[in-house]
Amino acid sequence: MRDFAFNKTNYILLAVGMAVIIVGFILMSGSGSYEGHFDPSIFSVRRIKVAPIVCFLGFIFMTYGIMHKPKEKADK
Repeated sequence: MRDFAFNKTNYILLAVGMAVIIVGFILMSGSGSYEGHFDPSIFSVRRIKVAPIVCFLGFIFMTYGIMHKPKEKADK
């Protein structure tokens, strides 16, 4: 049997981390300002503070998913 670097747990952790990052980018999205119209919502707390923190936590979680060492199976 071939031993892979990642197991099922690693892939689940990576998927959860990617989902958290996507949620962070969705929180950052919204309408912007254009010539002739200034939209003050570009400086909202959600877009300036919350979304980058959520993305950062997602990247940290993905790093944990990569670094997580699978438990060794007992030989039979």
